Amino acid sequence: MLGGVTQVLPTPDPTSRFLEGQTIAVTGADRGFGRVMAQGLADAGATLVLIGKQGEQLAGLASLIERSGATAIPMQADVSVPLDWIKVQRRILEIFGALQGVVHSADKRAHPSLTLLSENEWMDLFQANMKSSVGIAQTMRQHLPQSWLTIVGPHLDEGGLQGHTLRGGLRGLVDSARDEPLRINLLLPSRSPSGEDQLDMGLVNAVTALASPALIHLTGLCIDVPLPAIQRSELDQLSPEQRANFRLPPAPQNPSTQGQPPQGNRR
Repeated sequence: MLGGVTQVLPTPDPTSRFLEGQTIAVTGADRGFGRVMAQGLADAGATLVLIGKQGEQLAGLASLIERSGATAIPMQADVSVPLDWIKVQRRILEIFGALQGVVHSADKRAHPSLTLLSENEWMDLFQANMKSSVGIAQTMRQHLPQSWLTIVGPHLDEGGLQGHTLRGGLRGLVDSARDEPLRINLLLPSRSPSGEDQLDMGLVNAVTALASPALIHLTGLCIDVPLPAIQRSELDQLSPEQRANFRLPPAPQNPSTQGQPPQGNRR
């Protein structure tokens, strides 16, 4: 595994539309990293297919991308269900005649307060991250062997057995595909999406770089993507649902009260 994306991938020129002519699908485009990655790919000239469960959010993002001069269409689907992905892939080929690549958001995580997952919680994570990745890779290898797949895996701050197990499984999937015509690479961001696009640009740059025709020779890479840490003041501005994704740093203590007994114990 490679420790830093800047050591491996060039930073794309933000003024260059080097992805013009490519049709790229982004799963999980209705949330988090998927949304900002889709916008970055559109800025580079790609035609986008936005896939996710929340149709209203997908339609809103497609409209925003279209206003910027790019092409984007929403497709509501749950790619952890193999038949859903097969239908989406077939529909993309009917509309555009080609699908050059897929960016798959396999980054569903356990709630940070959970230390022991139930069987249903574990299977939900497995299907969203591992099963969906294998299913997409299998159908692309069968029908689109000359295309590419970039998987954005569980964030590196996702601990516990589930985090290590899922990342290990995805690394194994990427390793096994090194001799396949289908290019598969894995990106592991250091944390959850921030809700602030500028703070997540390291991942966007990595995704757009791997989509570049100039880097078609790169395959089988598992790359850690360090992102700026989120400060407490920034976390306070996020919704409760967004804050739940983070491993919060401990609250700072007031030096004047350190070493003193609690107020209720004073006599």
